[in-house]
Amino acid sequence: MNQDYIQPNPWCIIEEGFDKDRVKSSESLFSIGNGAMGQRANFEESYSGHTFQGSYIAGVYYPDKTRVGWWKNGYPEYFAKVLNAPNWIGIDVTINGESLDLATCTNIKNFKRELNMKEGWYQRSFVATTPNNIEIEVVSTRFLSLSHDEVGAIKFEITPLNADAEIEFSPYLDAGITNEDSNWDDKFWNTTEISSDKNRAFIESHTMKTHFKVCTFMLAHLIYGDTQKDTPDSTSKEELSIKSTYSQQVAKGEKVSLIKFGGYTVDRNHDENKLTEAANQILNEVSALGFDALLEKQKKAWAQVWEMSDITIEGDVKAQQGIRFNIFQLNQTYTGTDSRLNIGPKGFTGEKYGGSTYWDTEAYCIPFYMATKNQEVARKLLKYRYNHLDKAIENAAKLGFTNGAALYPMVTMNGEECHNEWEITFEEIHRNGAIAFAIFNYTRFTQDFTYIPEMGLEVLIGIARFWQQRVNWSTHRNKYVMLGVTGPNEYENNINNNWYTNYLAKWCLEYALEQMDFVKENHAADFDRIYKKVALSEAETTLWKKVADNMYFPYSEELGIYLQQDGFLDKDLVRVADLDKKERPINQHWSWDRILRSPYIKQADTLQGFYFFEDHFTQEELEKHFDFYESFTVHESSLSPCVHSVQAAKLGRMEQAYTFYLRTSRLDLDDYNKEVEEGLHITSMAGTWMSIVEGFGGMRVVDNQLSFQPQIPEQWDSYSFKINFRNRIVKVTVSQEGPTFSIDEGAPLEILVDGTKVTLQ
Repeated sequence: MNQDYIQPNPWCIIEEGFDKDRVKSSESLFSIGNGAMGQRANFEESYSGHTFQGSYIAGVYYPDKTRVGWWKNGYPEYFAKVLNAPNWIGIDVTINGESLDLATCTNIKNFKRELNMKEGWYQRSFVATTPNNIEIEVVSTRFLSLSHDEVGAIKFEITPLNADAEIEFSPYLDAGITNEDSNWDDKFWNTTEISSDKNRAFIESHTMKTHFKVCTFMLAHLIYGDTQKDTPDSTSKEELSIKSTYSQQVAKGEKVSLIKFGGYTVDRNHDENKLTEAANQILNEVSALGFDALLEKQKKAWAQVWEMSDITIEGDVKAQQGIRFNIFQLNQTYTGTDSRLNIGPKGFTGEKYGGSTYWDTEAYCIPFYMATKNQEVARKLLKYRYNHLDKAIENAAKLGFTNGAALYPMVTMNGEECHNEWEITFEEIHRNGAIAFAIFNYTRFTQDFTYIPEMGLEVLIGIARFWQQRVNWSTHRNKYVMLGVTGPNEYENNINNNWYTNYLAKWCLEYALEQMDFVKENHAADFDRIYKKVALSEAETTLWKKVADNMYFPYSEELGIYLQQDGFLDKDLVRVADLDKKERPINQHWSWDRILRSPYIKQADTLQGFYFFEDHFTQEELEKHFDFYESFTVHESSLSPCVHSVQAAKLGRMEQAYTFYLRTSRLDLDDYNKEVEEGLHITSMAGTWMSIVEGFGGMRVVDNQLSFQPQIPEQWDSYSFKINFRNRIVKVTVSQEGPTFSIDEGAPLEILVDGTKVTLQ
């Protein structure tokens, strides 16, 4: 049974009623971010129940030493951790000397959390009785500013309901924080200075090893009736924290509010010796605006985001809520303003996966950012990989590859590999191909032909060199084979000739050769520069072609399908439908040994290839492969349902496509994988967008034209979305009566609808 406590609502995530067993899940679901920082929805006041504290700063990480029992040559030295940053949201509250703590309060009523996705704010409210019998009403509103992305704001309001009360607010900064997932209980932060000035406080600290310098800051004031108290009654410093205290006698039925601004200045963006100065400057700006005016700016900024990226669904509130939640979280995680940043699988909502960059960005996220922002945003994500090319060459060299072969990391913060499971680090090499595919995908969609001569060709050459060296010639098969790999299906390790990896390698080699010809013909100076820089020879490119032309692909004549890898048919082929439901998910019930010997597929593997290269295969081939492989797929990766949804729609199986769509869009809201308390699945949320736009909308680029084959689930009255295609904003609306297309912006555009040419004015 999935969780089902989030209220259906088209624009808001709402929880009603306090349940201590849901606190950690809700801390994930109600997380907020603004691209530069983010935080779990922890309570501002003290909470002695189970909680997972988390505040994170984009790009700030720590290299936690790898923990493995048996060290092997080539193992990454460390696993990069997104760091739990000093906490600025804390506000200790006492009522007549008694600490406000929902774990010790009684008679908790009207508890409500609301994440307003349309306007970008989070609010929590409740009525409760403290242990000393004062009944209070609390409303706390919080947001992380998009207009001033180094700052967040809190308004914490309390009304005593049954008696006058002395209420004390103690806003604080705390640098004494730890990560839930540290390997060795290392100290991640070193605090160097704590200071205050009237109602402002600052903690300067730096990360150990990586030496990111950060100033955590706050400003607070109290409002009661017509008076505003700007100077705290007292300020106290401890070794790792600083706290100011504001005390107020409050009449029964009257409201008292604490306004708090806080956030981080980082040496990635400021002079490291002037971080407190920069913090003061930001506080001057936001305190001059005030909480309400800053919130108005927030609403306007989010209105602009939604103007382009919203998908509307009429007639199905849960489906509508699901897609907006996914789009909201993607826009909270990455705004596209900084090419040094990328999209971590958990974003700012948890610590799992180290918060690092995976191949998810290229395979799933780039299509979303490419179509809902201007093309510069996707270009920045590709530039991020170009900037890491030297490290990718180093990573390959550690594994014995030579001559500028590049292996991009499975997990990274700065281009170095920092994933410490050998079967993935050394063997899940298909990630290299996803990066080349993203370059192709970007160029095909935007027609920006400048990226390849400027940056992309060097990346493609490094990747091609890797594939050419990674294969070996099999005299037995008279073909090139690829041994000891792990495909996207991580429930199979160390197998030979994963079809998807081999197919991707062949395609990468051919694409690199094709782009070399293009650059040579159209950008001769760039070609000469690159040719010299990478010391390429004709003998080498001839070998690439030979490998591509003679790649081995496992195939079953009997079934008429490509095999996921050698020996796949030797497995005990019991379909998922015949598995005991009590044993699902298998990753929580079976030993790893049993999983590896089973035919069960964690996520699209062979079908990932059919997704990327759909136009290389017939509809009949797709159908045959989909019917076979989907029946063995347990969808225990967040990246799985979206690909299957797109392909089911392509096959006209709308009921199945709709079921997969609901699963991907509500993966976290309904906690399908029973792990939402660890954080959200941010990168797979881009796959949810693909399920509608590429699945139901049937959007593709065909013969250099934007093409649609729209369908609609019978559960919906209509849906609509916008696409930025080569600086034209195309609006697509599909109802049960049929589709309509229009251009919101830009010159006329000829598109294909079900294969027929249509000109949009």
